[in-house]
Amino acid sequence: MKYDLIVIGGGPAGLGAAYEAYKEGIKNILIIERDKELGGILNQCIHNGFGLHTFKEELTGPEYAKRFIDMVKDTEIEVKLDTMVLEIENDRKIHAINSEDGYMILEAKAIILAMGCRERTRGAIGIPGDRPSGIFTAGAAQRYINMEGYMPGKEVLILGSGDIGLIMARRMTLEGATVKGVVELMPYSNGLNRNIVQCLNDYDIPLYLSHTVVDVIGNKRLEKVIIAKVDENRRPIKGTEKEFKCDTLLLSVGLIPENELSLKAGINKDTRTNGLIVTENMETSIEGIFACGNVVHVHDLVDFVTQESKHAGKAAAKYIKGSLNRENYINIVNGKNINYTVPQRVNTKAVEDTLTIFMRVNNIYSNKVLVVREGNREIARYKRNHLAPAEMEKILIPKFKLENIKEDIVISLEDGE
Repeated sequence: MKYDLIVIGGGPAGLGAAYEAYKEGIKNILIIERDKELGGILNQCIHNGFGLHTFKEELTGPEYAKRFIDMVKDTEIEVKLDTMVLEIENDRKIHAINSEDGYMILEAKAIILAMGCRERTRGAIGIPGDRPSGIFTAGAAQRYINMEGYMPGKEVLILGSGDIGLIMARRMTLEGATVKGVVELMPYSNGLNRNIVQCLNDYDIPLYLSHTVVDVIGNKRLEKVIIAKVDENRRPIKGTEKEFKCDTLLLSVGLIPENELSLKAGINKDTRTNGLIVTENMETSIEGIFACGNVVHVHDLVDFVTQESKHAGKAAAKYIKGSLNRENYINIVNGKNINYTVPQRVNTKAVEDTLTIFMRVNNIYSNKVLVVREGNREIARYKRNHLAPAEMEKILIPKFKLENIKEDIVISLEDGE
């Protein structure tokens, strides 16, 4: 079973990448999806706010997904649903299994990884206390309500102010639950500002910054949650405890790129993002294997995922045709006040018009400048009025500014005009 391109993951990243490669002339394409339908996480995100960049419309998650599903259905792209990938070999052989075809070994000229991410669980963050029922990840609770028709609980506390936690605060309230508050370890929210306003402020739901859960109490079902304020080292401060009577605790404590298959294949990981190291063409450390979306780094907006996936699809098509420039790479390095940059490597000669670089800062800042340098030489600078770790930053560097660069590119956040 041989294909020109195999895309692993049928969510927004995989659909966008496959469709773009098809538009570039690659016809023998397979999408592998482990769920029973295409669309990925978007299928349970029934709130609006998707598509403003891509379609210039405000869509719900399922509406956004359907746009790409319909595009793919109008092509010759093959789709295998309910199919689990077991292993990826570095010679681009994929071992997969499903109930219809059985065990398969698939060969591809190029592979695009688009497996998305998963939520951190209670075990991953070590919450102390009892082990009653009533503790869910926010995404699991969202699926129960929006897709399965089950109500997780009536009196709710949420740990973590990531976007899905904020959105679930509103969703639970609209379904008749009482949301006692959202608890955040950091001194700032990890969600987009619009979600803080629309999901918390509009419903008078309190946000407890610099707090964490210090005890969980319950026999068969959750009964109480104790939170406390934390110091600058994020350690609980004795005497600051607050008690909440509740039957449900939702965890919105971060996302982890789904890269077990990638790492088993020997693809290099970025310890800053827990995602994969990629070039400006979204190629990983193994030739012919590309990646896009949340397996690379966790995105705020699905529109950015789509932009990245189109880029990966176009690059994979070039690779299959033998026209991808893969020489003379230099590193892109995060400097002062920057947590990470994507891509991590760039071949400046392969950049077509502009180089797009995504990054996150390490704190909340106002009136700063993003400065791009090669050694002591300044290449470009970009003013920013407001920056926050929860909001991904993007800069575009014109190709002409990248000429004659031979050393690492360093991006820093600095004072200045």
